[in-house]
Amino acid sequence: MPFRHQKILPALRNFKQFEQLLNSPFEYIILLEAHIGNLKNIMQEANKYQKKVLVHADLIQGLKNDDYAADFICNDIRPAGIISTRSNMMTKAKSKKIIAIQRTFLLDTIALEKSYQLIERTKPDFIEVLPGVVPHLIKEVHSQTNIPVIGGGLIRTVEEVEAALEAGACAATTSHRELWDYYSTKNLEEKK
Repeated sequence: MPFRHQKILPALRNFKQFEQLLNSPFEYIILLEAHIGNLKNIMQEANKYQKKVLVHADLIQGLKNDDYAADFICNDIRPAGIISTRSNMMTKAKSKKIIAIQRTFLLDTIALEKSYQLIERTKPDFIEVLPGVVPHLIKEVHSQTNIPVIGGGLIRTVEEVEAALEAGACAATTSHRELWDYYSTKNLEEKK
């Protein structure tokens, strides 16, 4: 099962949130924003706590989205996964046996069609569908690609997480701390 039955993937934006998640029951966490100079330290700390970090490569400050950046992230940082809108990041991640998560912004029909073309070329391990609050798009993308889907973007309530999961998402990403707390408690209760 992807992400070991973790229903949400906490998406953090700063080091304080990272420190808070180190002692949480979440195994997988998403690093949305960070400075390139802090990446190695973040990964070392995460490894101490057995956390698997999914790095959003497009949002790393001081890093371009070229092939050199892909090499740096895969060879020097070695996260559990890479999230990106860029095909070169997906290709490099897959070649290095790192989870490749293709982020797609489904704004209109043209964006959806272009996303399908990109997904066909890159064949990512997962597709993150944004906005994740549109369950019928989650269902459609999964049925069209047969690739596991993650719902992301604008997910702010338990009901929105559950709707994404019911539509076929294997997990939902969220930066809302209240949802982290709710699912953290729920995960602990389910383990008993």
